[in-house]
Amino acid sequence: MKRREFLAAGAAAAAVAMTNIELKAEVTDSTWDGKSANQTAKARLCLGSQLGIIPGNSVEEKFAKMKAWGIEAVEFGRDVEDPERAKYYKKLLDDTGLIPSAVCWGSHGGDLMSFDKDRKQRGTDALKRALEGAGIIGCTGVIYVPAFNGQSPLTNQEMRKMLLDDFPALADFAADCGTHVTFEPLNRGEAYFLRQVADGAAIARDINERSEKKCGMSVMGDFYHMSIEETDMMGAFISGGKLLTHVHLAGGVSDPRRTIPGQNKSRFVEGFRGLKYIGYTGPCSFECGVRGDREVEIPKALEFLKKEYELAVI
Repeated sequence: MKRREFLAAGAAAAAVAMTNIELKAEVTDSTWDGKSANQTAKARLCLGSQLGIIPGNSVEEKFAKMKAWGIEAVEFGRDVEDPERAKYYKKLLDDTGLIPSAVCWGSHGGDLMSFDKDRKQRGTDALKRALEGAGIIGCTGVIYVPAFNGQSPLTNQEMRKMLLDDFPALADFAADCGTHVTFEPLNRGEAYFLRQVADGAAIARDINERSEKKCGMSVMGDFYHMSIEETDMMGAFISGGKLLTHVHLAGGVSDPRRTIPGQNKSRFVEGFRGLKYIGYTGPCSFECGVRGDREVEIPKALEFLKKEYELAVI
């Protein structure tokens, strides 16, 4: 048999075999409408801030300034581990009409990524307290970094395995509290593990699949870290998809670094396009420095971001 005849016979045999195979479309996203994945019509810009950035002599004064400036959401710190403090914040939110965003918690010294049982337990207990506080307040999640550089001897593979082994139970605990454990990808100067939004979303998805509630893990994106690690800001946010529950706003690596939006050359249009595409309505929160008078510069930054969002046309 000549080579051409052999190839023709093989193709014919393959065609016959294919007629006996039932092909089924695999549904991977039950929210897809079958026409377009573009969910821009659902999206809106919800601007928020960490409390430490807002000027004021008391928490009440800070809340009042945020309300007056049109900031909608408040990001909290680790003091929410105290349930009485969490209840205090909840009352302030109810009184002012502001909404909660996330709890900025960190890595707890990398304790949860340790083989030392006592150390791991201390970290786990603290994260559970933070999740309970976040639940009291109504926060979207507790922002978690597995380890900063120098905090864990584990390799990337070992750290991923530890997360998949240990965190399904924490994901269920978070779901019971009505919140999430939210991965924050960092840049390579701060962490060797978990540096892109897609990585965080994939690990969150895998943990959720191993958990009972299927919904206790999420991911966030930080414009500053993303400006270092991501090749495409729009694509990075799209990769987070429905697992994206929080965003940090900060200028990128140009001088001055990590300052409030509008104070360096960083632009936010491409990232906002990604947020619009996935129909994101969650908080976008300031986590940055401010040069100059905060009473002047923060309102300027809010107006700058609103204009960037308007320019983010798809």
